[in-house]
Amino acid sequence: MEIFETIGKTVLLYGIILIIFRLMGKREIGELSILDLVVFLMLSELAVVAIEYPDKSIWHQLTPMLVLMLMQVALAFISLKSQKARKLLDGEPAILIRQGKVDEKQMRKQRYNFDDLLMQLREKDIGDIRDVDYAILEPSGKLSVFQKQKEKKSENETSAFTLPLIIDGIIQDEHLATMNKTNLWLRQKLRELGYKDLKQISYCSFQNGQFFVDVKDE
Repeated sequence: MEIFETIGKTVLLYGIILIIFRLMGKREIGELSILDLVVFLMLSELAVVAIEYPDKSIWHQLTPMLVLMLMQVALAFISLKSQKARKLLDGEPAILIRQGKVDEKQMRKQRYNFDDLLMQLREKDIGDIRDVDYAILEPSGKLSVFQKQKEKKSENETSAFTLPLIIDGIIQDEHLATMNKTNLWLRQKLRELGYKDLKQISYCSFQNGQFFVDVKDE
């Protein structure tokens, strides 16, 4: 009878963990944040303990799993509403190569060395740092690379990498500084285009002399 009880509990826990993962949202394994990884490891450990100790009540074993799920869903909702919370919980991308120049200070801050950088560039079939326009270390640890354009079509054409200027109604001043633009310049340009309330803009970028603006809920 004990073997059948273990089998039944294993099937039940499998179904519950599957439901929990679906409720927590879809995300590729390689794109898991630190928060996701901690929750997944704790859930797997709790499931193993529940199977190894069949004498304990199933509800006693499921309670911490459900608490973890509720915490994760709540934090995900907070991250969706607050950019500051999103940066705190998930981290933010770090630009390691900016317009062909390696940012050693940022690499030291991320505890990221040249061996790591060169290895990830080789994985993307890039053998020379000089071929890279921008390289961004994502919060998941993945390196996103934008190669230099071999030819410029016009003087106004910028690199292939576009920095967001507004996210969730919040102006990204550090990105404006990177482009040698000011907060006032952005507000004036968007006002000329008819966008007076910047808080209603969910995403805004500028490339090749043109703005891309996405308004919330439109």
